[in-house]
Amino acid sequence: MMPGAVNRQAGRRAAILAGSVAAGLAIAHAGPGLAGLRPVRMLAFRRLAGQGDPGHVALTFDDGPDPGSTPEFARVLTEREVHATFFMLGSMVAKAPGLAAEIAAAGHEVGVHGWEHRYLPARTPGATRSDLIRATELIASVTGTRPRLFRPPYGVLSGPALLTARELGLTPVLWGAWGREWTAGATSVSVLQALLSGLDGGVTVLLHDCGSPGAWQAALGAVPLLLDECERRGLTVGPVSEHSGR
Repeated sequence: MMPGAVNRQAGRRAAILAGSVAAGLAIAHAGPGLAGLRPVRMLAFRRLAGQGDPGHVALTFDDGPDPGSTPEFARVLTEREVHATFFMLGSMVAKAPGLAAEIAAAGHEVGVHGWEHRYLPARTPGATRSDLIRATELIASVTGTRPRLFRPPYGVLSGPALLTARELGLTPVLWGAWGREWTAGATSVSVLQALLSGLDGGVTVLLHDCGSPGAWQAALGAVPLLLDECERRGLTVGPVSEHSGR
């Protein structure tokens, strides 16, 4: 074999090796993100998906607290004598610490949704760790109770996020039914219909207590409809902590 050919072959092998190493690192870093796919988490990660007591539905809200919308959700829940889990962003809590404290004082469970709503596999390990620690410490300080639950933004985990969550004593929880209230033209009825496709005993439901105009109103209107449907089915509704085994 000519020297040039040998060099080219060696170069190709080196490139393949480098690609394999890079792929391996990517899987190690972002592999847990596969659990963000509903069929995967429901079959292989049922605890991560928030599956619990078959006679119970866990009601959860993401992205708040927002002074313009979160109090409306709290009002409806109070009227129906139902508690829920609010996965809060640290950046939002920093803007409305009093509201976050009120939600916790009303008996609702408060979990961590990170400081910023950013895709975790695209973040460095250091940035991920800093984000979760900062959010957890602020929420604990404001509410007076150290959070025990963590929901990653977009429902996608990463290796560094899992390690940091374990360090902080946070249990990751995703969901089994979501309202898709952010879709164009969403209404309270469309949100309910989206939820019904995955509504079973033991499921964790995802809605958002803030967002673009129209989206959070659709979610808000769907809450009493959802509660009515659960009552009709004989299912109790409450926070994730009331799921068995949590």
